Amino acid sequence: MAAAAGGSGGCWFLALALGVSLLKCLLIPTYHSTDFEVHRNWLAITHNLPVSKWYYEATSEWTLDYPPFFAWFEFALSHVAKYFDQEMLVIQNLNYSSQATVFFQRLSVIFTDILFVYAAHECCRYVNGKRPGKELLEKPMFVLAVLLLWNFGLLIVDHIHFQYNGFLFGLMLLSVARLFQKRHLEGALLFAVLLHFKHIYIYVAPAYCVYLLRSYCFTENKADGSLKWSSFSFLRITLLGLIVCLVSALSLGPFAVLGQLPQVISRLFPFKRGLCHAYWAPNFWALYNAVDKTLAVVGTVNYLNDRWIGSRIPAHCPSFCDSTSHTHLYLHLHIGPRGFLQCLILCALSSFMFGWHVHEKAILLAILPLSLLSVESPKRAGIYLILTTTGHFSLFPLLFTPPEIATKILLMLLFTVYSFSSLRALFRKEGPLLNWLETIYLIELVPLEIFCEIVFPLTPWKLKFPFIPLLLTSVYCAVGITYAWLKLYVSVLTESVTVRQKAE
Repeated sequence: MAAAAGGSGGCWFLALALGVSLLKCLLIPTYHSTDFEVHRNWLAITHNLPVSKWYYEATSEWTLDYPPFFAWFEFALSHVAKYFDQEMLVIQNLNYSSQATVFFQRLSVIFTDILFVYAAHECCRYVNGKRPGKELLEKPMFVLAVLLLWNFGLLIVDHIHFQYNGFLFGLMLLSVARLFQKRHLEGALLFAVLLHFKHIYIYVAPAYCVYLLRSYCFTENKADGSLKWSSFSFLRITLLGLIVCLVSALSLGPFAVLGQLPQVISRLFPFKRGLCHAYWAPNFWALYNAVDKTLAVVGTVNYLNDRWIGSRIPAHCPSFCDSTSHTHLYLHLHIGPRGFLQCLILCALSSFMFGWHVHEKAILLAILPLSLLSVESPKRAGIYLILTTTGHFSLFPLLFTPPEIATKILLMLLFTVYSFSSLRALFRKEGPLLNWLETIYLIELVPLEIFCEIVFPLTPWKLKFPFIPLLLTSVYCAVGITYAWLKLYVSVLTESVTVRQKAE
């Protein structure tokens, strides 16, 4: 990506943002998950209790387990919530969901999405598509804006299932945009703040650390592009360190003074949880579990349950080790922001593939930043289509109530058709974005959905094996996501070798 040109795009971007905001408003009455009660409980905790009791309160099973900045965010929301319905702020009112409560919490997600809209606009300004196109609908900026603002996964996870991912991804994308603008300190500050809102973003921290060290702390390169070690700036690394320390002190300092830091850490990292979530995220562990269970059934091996694995694999070890390996990979990539973005996506996707107790929603951590690269090259566009289609389909089990079946299918169909048609139009001279095998794999998602939603409920297996649809969805999508991860990995390595050969 380089500096974008070609007009402000204010009118069409505003129209896209207003359009998706209207759609979000229409989704207010839809089903909401237990995450709705999670956030209602956090509103009540932060509103009624002193800070010293926030991470100890356990009236509800949904205890506060996000970093302090998010707790303060809930505290601020609670002072607006009291004007809608005071009862939602009573800790003992478990599973409380009056109309006013639903309206307030839904509206709070829509309102905070303003940050995501602004971040998407900033990212669109720095798109460097191969062929700008004469028509607005074929401009990379426009395509990227739709892929970000109307992302299917973000819509159903935040505005039906219920979470606050929008403004959090807004912080991440805005930090990426600031790095593209070479405003490194702002980018570092935004990411440090993000980590203290939701700690899952620590998965991509290695990419930030290595990029800032390589491109900000080292001020010069040699003629062949390698590091000039004598150019290392102690002032710049001190500034970065101060940012991290000040943000951390602001977030964790009060709890350190109270002697509660171990309690906060135990809430943020509940290591006793099993390797896999109740619904297997479509990653390596889903494939492993499926193979392991199959072999156990036929009597070849003993089934390795979560407790066995948990006693032998340190929590978060696979994801951290793999993310760290990509920082080593990044040292061999060109040092520009585009290389950083590729590394960030690889860190996110690798952590999803091998992380401990990964939720299926974490796939958005790779899908959204990959959107930025999808409008730049046909190879990245093909990987994006595979990852997005399978990743979004894997979110279907989140919406299991009958009224939402038509909604999720229609929304995904619209987004998927647009993604394929717009990216194909953008690279029409480059040939097909997918080969025949990839196309067949994605088409097979249709009969899988028909079986899970229509055929299986009519069979006698529904009562005896109710987990079958989840199992099939998780394992089938895991194949596609694993393939996309490997294809992206190979693509980045190949590109790295080509760049180095040209440099030599």
